[in-house]
Amino acid sequence: MTTTPNSAATHRHGSPEGLDPTRWVRLHGDALFGYAMLRVRDREIAEDLVQDCLMGAYEARHRFTGEAAERTWLVGILKHKIIDHLRKRSRQKSAEAQSETFAEDVHFDRKGHWTGRFVRWNQDPGKVIEDQEFQAVLASCIESLPDKLATTFILREIDGIESQEVCTILGITSTNMWARIHRARLSLRRCLESKWFSK
Repeated sequence: MTTTPNSAATHRHGSPEGLDPTRWVRLHGDALFGYAMLRVRDREIAEDLVQDCLMGAYEARHRFTGEAAERTWLVGILKHKIIDHLRKRSRQKSAEAQSETFAEDVHFDRKGHWTGRFVRWNQDPGKVIEDQEFQAVLASCIESLPDKLATTFILREIDGIESQEVCTILGITSTNMWARIHRARLSLRRCLESKWFSK
């Protein structure tokens, strides 16, 4: 697939190849797939979303001004594709009860109370968050969360989506959302203490 050198974005890249989806796959495919996988946890769905993202980006290539990094632009498109997917999924599960059980989570009792013990973290958070090894451990801990907790936590705390919009996307109440966020934070802390801070 090729483009014609008639858009400002094409000129910024210096050649028609700059807006070729095959080039995007080569340079950004792995990052886009990882971004999608962390949020939808299904390989086939993640691949479909990335493909939709690339198709959407190609159709909107004339709007790419080059002011943002190319990957940032693509991730922005993918983010919207993922949100649309989550909205559709929540509508399909709209009959699901709003009450949530804590029984399946070994870190909480049946009333949702934390059963573990915390240790003091003595490392500088600013330095830790920039450590690539820590980032990999954090990603692993997020992946270990139950799907509902992970999706809610990522949308609110990582993607920075407003609380009300998160509730709308997932089809849950504000109370449910904050309960999930609270449980996710506690579970992540326990995981990080085990895999990182205990080193």
